Amino acid sequence: MTPPVSDSTPETAETGPLGVWPGHAYPLGATYDGAGTNFSLFSEVADRVELCLIARDGTESRVPLEEVDGFVWHAYLPAVVPGQRYGYRVYGEFDPEQGLRCDPSKLLLDPYGKAFDGSFDGHESLHTYGIDSLGHTMTTVVINPFFDWASDRQPKRPYHETVIYEAHVKGMTATHPGVPAELRGTYAGLAHPVIIDHLQSLGVTAIELMPVHQFLQDQILLDKGLRNYWGYNTFGFLAPHTDYSSAVKPGATVSEFKAMVRTFHEAGIEVILDVVYNHTAEGNHLGPTIGFRGIDNAAYYRLVDGDPEHYMDYTGTGNSLNARHPHTLQLIMDSLRYWVTEMHVDGFRFDLASTLARELHDVDRLSAFFDLVQQDPIVSQVKLIAEPWDVGEGGYQVGNFPGLWTEWNGKYRDTVRDYWRGEPATLGEFASRFTGSSDLYKDDGRRPSASINFVVAHDGFTLRDLVSYNEKHNEANGEDNRDGESHNRSWNCGVEGPTDDPEVLELRGRQSRNILATLMLSQGTPMVAHGDELGRTQQGNNNVYCQDSELSWMDWSLSEKNSDLLDFTRNVIALRRKHPVFRRRRFFDGRPIRSRDQQRDIAWFTPSGEEMTPEDWDSGFGKSLAVFLNGEGIQEPNQRGERVVDDSFVLCFNAHHEALDFTLPSADYGTEWTVAIDTAVPDGLSGNVHESGAEVPVKGRSLLVLRRTA
Repeated sequence: MTPPVSDSTPETAETGPLGVWPGHAYPLGATYDGAGTNFSLFSEVADRVELCLIARDGTESRVPLEEVDGFVWHAYLPAVVPGQRYGYRVYGEFDPEQGLRCDPSKLLLDPYGKAFDGSFDGHESLHTYGIDSLGHTMTTVVINPFFDWASDRQPKRPYHETVIYEAHVKGMTATHPGVPAELRGTYAGLAHPVIIDHLQSLGVTAIELMPVHQFLQDQILLDKGLRNYWGYNTFGFLAPHTDYSSAVKPGATVSEFKAMVRTFHEAGIEVILDVVYNHTAEGNHLGPTIGFRGIDNAAYYRLVDGDPEHYMDYTGTGNSLNARHPHTLQLIMDSLRYWVTEMHVDGFRFDLASTLARELHDVDRLSAFFDLVQQDPIVSQVKLIAEPWDVGEGGYQVGNFPGLWTEWNGKYRDTVRDYWRGEPATLGEFASRFTGSSDLYKDDGRRPSASINFVVAHDGFTLRDLVSYNEKHNEANGEDNRDGESHNRSWNCGVEGPTDDPEVLELRGRQSRNILATLMLSQGTPMVAHGDELGRTQQGNNNVYCQDSELSWMDWSLSEKNSDLLDFTRNVIALRRKHPVFRRRRFFDGRPIRSRDQQRDIAWFTPSGEEMTPEDWDSGFGKSLAVFLNGEGIQEPNQRGERVVDDSFVLCFNAHHEALDFTLPSADYGTEWTVAIDTAVPDGLSGNVHESGAEVPVKGRSLLVLRRTA
């Protein structure tokens, strides 16, 4: 059934009769200029397009868009102001076998919508041709673009000075007793002083927010009493997610998000968004029609060659966005620029970024998307972080992204996990990852900071669970524990899950500190996951994408229970911040730092104090080694152009289950060494002093960091 066309003189319950002017094809979306609103929509397959204005009572007024330039349909309505809800109806051919899915019975959301209102109710109209979806779908909202940014300045901190904190807007604040109840789970709650104070006390310089683009709640999860918690199900690439707003007025979410960003900037903290441009919430050929599919299916999606009724799926979500099409590329780039220029964010982490690089089937680092980013004067100047893999063939691309990009280093994660759980024969790999993964990033001109080092992220075990479980425990997800990664490189320290055994608990605490210290003292850009500094647990669930509950939220009571771990995290981040030898701008080269001096910028030792030989790297002991980091050897300017000279350090890594005596280097390297961090101590601080050449006991499964003091 096709809905009837409106009267020739449209009106809304709020404004009365409307004037309709030709308007402009650009910018796409709804743009309020202070006097009225310009509407613009791309569709190459449309025969006719109607703008639908939705009144407060849910009634609809339709405005035919009669101006078309280059397949962009547009009009200017002088009477339409912010808060107006709207959608589109697109008339054209419906032939799914040919990839054509126009259906004017669907009220379609604007791909360039900057705010949304309402909800989806799972009605059959979202899936079935000819049934009107008005009243069963969200609506797009015209926003007020004006905002007082005051003296906002983006921190623009270089990567090598950056410490990233991955966080979830709701999960961070849902249970915090210091955040007012009405602000918990919102942008305003995340910007509350108690949250800002916590991040500043840690030494965090950037917060990376899990998806905040408007996303869809999967009906299959809702039917199970679950919810899409993570939010990797976007349909609004220019809109902050409405459920994270404390504001009630349609469109007010935008101002609340901007206020949050402004507050973070005042605290010197950058805001990075986890963005999902690889697919949309419409899913596969059986999914709902809410926007893209009904506007121009073949332009927005990768369709199967020879079978355009179905979608290419490199993401495991049912579809893949067609980053080969110029208008889809334009949408992605316009979205990125909007978040930088209008929302003032400082960077992006691209989910399953390999999908964006697929020109045909293979991942191509010179794809059109990367070319556009490279030459864009705005997007190219913010932090760009790739998750360098997808689920398609050849999708694992760690180390293969263009020089402008940094990458989540999955090899770093796996190596550090293996080393501390005692896997053999990982010393060479461990040394490479600890020193910035030059094998991955040096050849294409990148620096150590191109490696976004992480051991734990939202996807997988928390740090506490990594040292408490051998197996995943995802029964609560309703999939008979089949979901989630089974090979976690975790070790439960002898007991699976909760225990009262003090020895096991002490070992788990030490292992947590080992991982945090390794992460913070490695070359590269470190990222910690929210709550790991408190010992947050998900009870062994390594896939809480559907758990919008206390299982996945931060438990702030742990800040007192695990105060030593919190103090340790602060102490080791402070050590990194104070000493540039742990955050070099350039790779180590292993050569003498001065022609008259044989001290190199880095040297590796066996526990006996002998320099590592090729045979040692391949030997069977494989669990313990020491490294000398020459602080005088940085030989690179700081931001003011001054040559940096730092203290020198020796780090003794002992992943063996028994204590070992490490012999400190000779007096040529330093005559006195003071302990800066000892992971065998709950807060990491001891201050013990040792002489050159001394034998220093290092507890089993621990890390000792010594600073040269003479």
